[in-house]
Amino acid sequence: MLENFDINSFVDTYALPWAINIGLAVVIFIVGRIVAGMVVRGVASVMKKSKMDEILIEFLSSILGALLTLVVIIVALNQLGVDTTSFIALIGAAGLAIGLSLQSSLQNFAAGVMLIIFKPFKVGDFVEAAGVSGVVESISIFSSTMRTGDNREMIIPNGSIYGGTITNFSAKETRRVDMIFGIGYDDDLKKAKEVLNTIINADERILKEPAPVIAVSELADSSVNFVVRPWVKSADYWGVLFDITEQVKLTFDDQNISIPYPQMDIHMDKADS
Repeated sequence: MLENFDINSFVDTYALPWAINIGLAVVIFIVGRIVAGMVVRGVASVMKKSKMDEILIEFLSSILGALLTLVVIIVALNQLGVDTTSFIALIGAAGLAIGLSLQSSLQNFAAGVMLIIFKPFKVGDFVEAAGVSGVVESISIFSSTMRTGDNREMIIPNGSIYGGTITNFSAKETRRVDMIFGIGYDDDLKKAKEVLNTIINADERILKEPAPVIAVSELADSSVNFVVRPWVKSADYWGVLFDITEQVKLTFDDQNISIPYPQMDIHMDKADS
């Protein structure tokens, strides 16, 4: 059998074409990887110039790099004579299956992209989202981390955040403090209003513009209610709310102005014997 083996025919028919194809496949893979890297770096540079978020740039660059690498591998396999049609169909079916199984994760990913692009809040902001209030510590592609007032770390899926109402308490430099104080019907209305004005004007944290509002808002069942609405810097909100509330109680006590609690007067008629 070996006597009938033609080495020249084997080289010309099999060895040389295979060697050329393998060499070309290797060249295609190497050059393709280099070109893919250049494309990824170019796209990343464009995204950086457009001032996109660094996290989003890195994530999109990695996805683009993986897709281009897959294309290069398919082209290289095609050069070797491998039928890539079934391979592409298999990749498509696998991608569909993975997409269906990771539907919630893809929702979180899409929401994370929207959060990073539109920036309804940033790291360091105090926000209320997905039923959680706290300071934003990090924003990633799939979830965001918040620190609550009692120092708990809350990791929230981005889909839950973007799918609901987001309240950003740090978005504006100033906030209005809304307070209600009630006095008794027998108390001096003008005196109470003057006391409230004095307390508000004495606090240096309260802004002059917009001017604070102090007005009678309601004649309630047991009290005459004042609405007190000063403007402060956002960072001073809680301090002013707590301090003013305490100061009003102490000053009303000193000035003999009552703060009534809900009560009901019952009149009973004595039946004739």
